[in-house]
Amino acid sequence: MNIFNALILGIVEGVTEFLPISSTAHLIITSRILGIEQTEFIKFFEVFIQAGAILAVMFLYFKYVLKNKNIIKNIFISFIPTAIIGFLLHKIIKTVFFEAYYLIVFSLFFIGSVFLLLEFLINKQKIILNKNIKELNVIQTIIIGIAQALAVLPGVSRAGIVMVSMMIMGYKRDQAAIYSFLLAVPTILAASIFDLLKTNLNIITNPGNITFLTIGFITSFVTAYISIKWLIGFLQRKSLVVFGIYRVLTSLVLYVV
Repeated sequence: MNIFNALILGIVEGVTEFLPISSTAHLIITSRILGIEQTEFIKFFEVFIQAGAILAVMFLYFKYVLKNKNIIKNIFISFIPTAIIGFLLHKIIKTVFFEAYYLIVFSLFFIGSVFLLLEFLINKQKIILNKNIKELNVIQTIIIGIAQALAVLPGVSRAGIVMVSMMIMGYKRDQAAIYSFLLAVPTILAASIFDLLKTNLNIITNPGNITFLTIGFITSFVTAYISIKWLIGFLQRKSLVVFGIYRVLTSLVLYVV
C-alpha cells in the first residue's frame, strides 16, 4: 500500500458506506483494480476507515438523537442480531466471503433487482411509504436487525438492506436512510474494535501503516459527511431506482470482466 492507495480507498469508503451500493464490495473491487493484496493489514484498514464514516454520522446526528432519545433503545435492539451473527461468522466472513468474487457479483445483482421490484410496488401503491422513525416498535427493530445481519455477505449493502426492510414496512425513504446511518454507529464500531482485538498490533504500530490509517480515516470522514447530506436530499425527492440500476449494471460488468 502507498499514500495514493490509502487516499483512494478512503474516498471509496466515505462515498459508498451510506449509499445502498455496498462499501465492502466497492473496497474489495477497488483493491483488486489497484493491485492491492488482501493482507491482514489491508483487511483491518478497510474496517478501520469505516470509523471515519461513523464520525461523520455522529457530527450530523448527535443533536437529533438527543432530541429523540427513544431511538437509542431501538438502535440497540436492532444491533443485537447483527452482533450475534457477526461474532459467530467472523472467521468465515474474513476468510471466505471477502474472497468470494462471484458472491459479490451475485449480491450486487440480486439486491439491485430487489430495489427495482420494491420501487415498482411502491409506484403501483402496493406499498405506501408514510411512516417515520418515531413509529418503530420492538418487533420491527428486531426484523431490521436481522435484515442488517445479511450484510455480512459482501455486496448486499448494510445501508441498502436496512432501507429495504424498513420501506417494506412502510417507512419513508429518507427516514429509513437516517435509521441506517444511526444503526451503523454501534455496528461498525463493534466490528472495528473486534477486528482490532484480532489483529497483530505490530502491523498497526508500524509508522508507515499509521500514516495510511490516518489518511484513510480523514478522507473517509470528509467524503462520508458530504455523501450523507447528499443522500438525504436525494431520497426526499427521488427513489432507489437509480441505485438499483447501478447495482445491476455494475454486477453485469464485473461478471463479464
